[in-house]
Amino acid sequence: MSKKKRIRRISSCAMRSLGIALYACISVGVHAQSNTAGAIAGRANAGDTITITNPNTGFSRTITAGSDGSYRFSALPTGQYTVTSSGGGTRNVTVNVGVASNADFVSGGGSATTLDAVTVVGSGFVNPIDVTSVESTTILTSEQIARIPVPRDTTSVALLAPGTVRGDAAFGNLASFGGASVAENQYFVNGFNITNSFRSLNFSQVPFEAIQEQQIKTGGYGAEFGRSLGGVVNQITKRGTNEFHAGANVFYTPESLTANPNNVYLTNGTLRQDNSRDEGWNATTAVWASGALIKDRLFAYGLVQYGRNEAEAWGNILAPNNTSTVTKNPNWLLKMDWNINDSNLLELTAFSDKQKQDVDTYLNTIGQLDRQNYIGTLHNEQGGENYILKYTGYFTDNFTLSALAGHGEFSRSQRIRTADGEDISYSGSLQQELGGCPFILDVRPAYRRAATGTYFSRCNIAQGALLQRQDSKDTRDQFRIDAEWQLGDHLLKFGYDLDDYESVAGQANEGGRLWRYSTVDPTPGVPSPTNPGTNSGDEFDIVREQVTTSGAKLKVKQRAFYIQDSWNVTDNFIAYLGLRWDTFENLNGDGQSYVKIDNQFGPRLGFSWDINGDSSFKLFANAGRYALPLTPSVALRGASASLFTRQNFDFTSIDPVTGVPGGLTPRGTTGPAFINGEDGRGKNPLTIASKNLEPQYQDEYIIGFQAALTDHLTLGARGIYRDLKRAIDDNCDYTAILEYAEENGLDPVIPNPGFPYCRMFNPGEDAVLVTDIEADGTLRTITIPGDRLSPKAKRTYSALELFVDGNWDRFFLQGSYTYAKSKGNTEGGVKSDIGQADTNVTQDFDYIELTENTYGYLPNDRRHSLKLFGNYEITEEWSIGGNLLVQSGRPYNCIGVLDRDPNREPGDPPSLPPPDGTYNPHPYGASFMRCNNLPVPRGTAGRLPWTTTFDLNIAYRPAFAPGLQIKMDVFNLFDNQKVIAVNETAEDQASGLPVETYLSPVAFQAPRSVRFMVQYDF
Repeated sequence: MSKKKRIRRISSCAMRSLGIALYACISVGVHAQSNTAGAIAGRANAGDTITITNPNTGFSRTITAGSDGSYRFSALPTGQYTVTSSGGGTRNVTVNVGVASNADFVSGGGSATTLDAVTVVGSGFVNPIDVTSVESTTILTSEQIARIPVPRDTTSVALLAPGTVRGDAAFGNLASFGGASVAENQYFVNGFNITNSFRSLNFSQVPFEAIQEQQIKTGGYGAEFGRSLGGVVNQITKRGTNEFHAGANVFYTPESLTANPNNVYLTNGTLRQDNSRDEGWNATTAVWASGALIKDRLFAYGLVQYGRNEAEAWGNILAPNNTSTVTKNPNWLLKMDWNINDSNLLELTAFSDKQKQDVDTYLNTIGQLDRQNYIGTLHNEQGGENYILKYTGYFTDNFTLSALAGHGEFSRSQRIRTADGEDISYSGSLQQELGGCPFILDVRPAYRRAATGTYFSRCNIAQGALLQRQDSKDTRDQFRIDAEWQLGDHLLKFGYDLDDYESVAGQANEGGRLWRYSTVDPTPGVPSPTNPGTNSGDEFDIVREQVTTSGAKLKVKQRAFYIQDSWNVTDNFIAYLGLRWDTFENLNGDGQSYVKIDNQFGPRLGFSWDINGDSSFKLFANAGRYALPLTPSVALRGASASLFTRQNFDFTSIDPVTGVPGGLTPRGTTGPAFINGEDGRGKNPLTIASKNLEPQYQDEYIIGFQAALTDHLTLGARGIYRDLKRAIDDNCDYTAILEYAEENGLDPVIPNPGFPYCRMFNPGEDAVLVTDIEADGTLRTITIPGDRLSPKAKRTYSALELFVDGNWDRFFLQGSYTYAKSKGNTEGGVKSDIGQADTNVTQDFDYIELTENTYGYLPNDRRHSLKLFGNYEITEEWSIGGNLLVQSGRPYNCIGVLDRDPNREPGDPPSLPPPDGTYNPHPYGASFMRCNNLPVPRGTAGRLPWTTTFDLNIAYRPAFAPGLQIKMDVFNLFDNQKVIAVNETAEDQASGLPVETYLSPVAFQAPRSVRFMVQYDF
């Protein structure tokens, strides 16, 4: 295609696409942008003065084109701009976050005649071909999000991007990016980190109506981003302009149009969970206004939003309780922009995402669905307030500086109120005997429960969950400074980032403890899922007491420095080099440093080749190293004082109200066992981590292309490979130190504050441990060979992504197909196999036996993913949108016990017990990739079914009432409810017998629901 012919096409397309985000043929001097702003760049005659103006805010800047004719406006607030040249010509462009928009006034040969006729530059693609970027990025504006049927939350929008899959339901509504766990992502709003870093399993929720753009980075991001092995979600809020705007809307999802979730059955066909009576509704309303407080200088955008959700959960017919839940979200946001002058900008963002939830608990008759007496309410508080101040200064035509300071708070508070008005809360003190009723867990086989009745508590309110301390909260103070300097063909960026995070945390059992009833069968037969033994009459029941208590104030200090260079080697070839250094320091509850990693080096390298020189065909590649810090939660039990005990008892009676056993006789003579050495005493910080602990990091490689097939359609592909090179986790196999003690004639005393069971280490590498072996105050430094503790942590992700973007006069479409494999012996920060949310300290590497048969396809391995979404404007009043997701199922496992009887043969039933009625399982119980004493390697037990979800919406904008819009979204139109997660534990952790809950569903696709919206703008 000739340059002249292409220009005519762009002009024609652009004239039909006014009001849509318009992008340009990008040429020399244009480079990827920061996480808060965009840029305008292009080519003019050398020495021409170029002026940009935002007609909505009056913001204006003028610079002079360089000797080669190139020019660049950096760090621009997003929005619409008019660009004019003293040499003649005007361009209208849209600036989006992280994108450099182009406005050329001369062609490559220097002729401006034809180009001057083009007044609107761009192609209107949903995601344009940015030939200056090596990142894998998807950008969706509020207008595009509003036109497709998608839930109004950050994760649901992020899941539209290629390479993202929904994480396990155990961790809430979170996404996995590129095979990483859901705990390895970072979230930003207007440049401020809103990730809840306590466990990295939450983030602040900006009121969704206030979001102007959401950028999803799934790979290849530059050196200014770090602390992530997964992806980055970057949101930009709406802002005020010279024109006054206001509006309001209501979203409502009625219970009458929401389908019931599927019922849950055990593998033997027994109904376990009857969801036919579950019901709920939710509604959200928002009011907003924006405008100029001082024309062209001071602007404001404000929003107040209130949401309410009510849900009735009848659920498990074998459970003693059911619940009624009310969730309230009184949220707000304020965005202020002050154009001090054309060279200095100041902006303030403040928002609240507080959430209050009341879970009322009622008694339920075991084996039925009914609602009896109210026994109490669990009060949950979450979220808080965030304040962000940012300054941008344009010091010269070529140098821009920005500085950001932010403060955020996030509550995780809980308390209980009983039916008789008693308030119960946990203060965080290990000495506190928490009030209320203990949780009762009855895991005896069905035939035993049928004979004696199921044991349960009639007064436990938290339903087994550990109660979080009432003052639990997280606080972040962040400061960062970023500079951008154009030096000829080099665009240099450098900056410093300080991120201090503090968590007040702690948890304890309601009623002070948990009681677990189980059955011992001294003469078992060959077990099966439907016949757990011979039931010869010699079985008997035991009960285990468990006490779990923790509480501390924890900190993590994070520092980073980066520098990067985007070099125009030629007019159409850009080389990128980025260097990043991260420092992480973790402090325990006594303010003592127990892990510090200095200057972890993360290089980034890439190129982008504009093959045709007109932004119609781009070839790109990048390689990078990405680091991840330890979360503060690691120190709650691992490096601070905590208590965790277990003891087995015989019993003679059961309290009919509390379910607490009576007539207790301890089994054995050693008293309660301190699990992992958690005896309530503080720990010596020198003993918590291996002295040679190295940082955890991942290497990533991407190569791809993107091509314009027509003026309306682009097609792209990229290949991705990620390799986890080193991990940090904990190891709790203290027997390795006991072996050392025996070999060296030492007399170990455990537990003691200088001998913690669990220590942070690099799996597969030698661990240099400091330990007070004899509890005499003498710290000895010993080296444990890596192959004694665990194999090397492995996780690889390989994928091929195909993606398409199209935009026509009345229709836009975006889609992707991803073929991916995620393989290794660790998922990463969390463990979806068992729903373990202990970020960075899962049980993956606690004992070397736990690592056997663990290499295989990981929980986030979704081999095939097809995504298509778009919208068609039928008339000026009516439009219809759709969203299709087709995805293959994840692998599941068979998890059981490891019987350490040396005489037991594979396939034999559990070992015949010694006279006291016990056998010799590994202390981690049902945690091994084996069933019936046979190995079942990871991912080989089977796969869950394929899922298909199709969402549809229709919108009506009546011509007689400008600004009014009525819309209906139908989610999961065909009400497909395939299983997306199952119980993967196949054997009882105490007896080793098969459990009837194996492979029972724990999560389905969300059932069909209908959402109505009424909105008015003026």
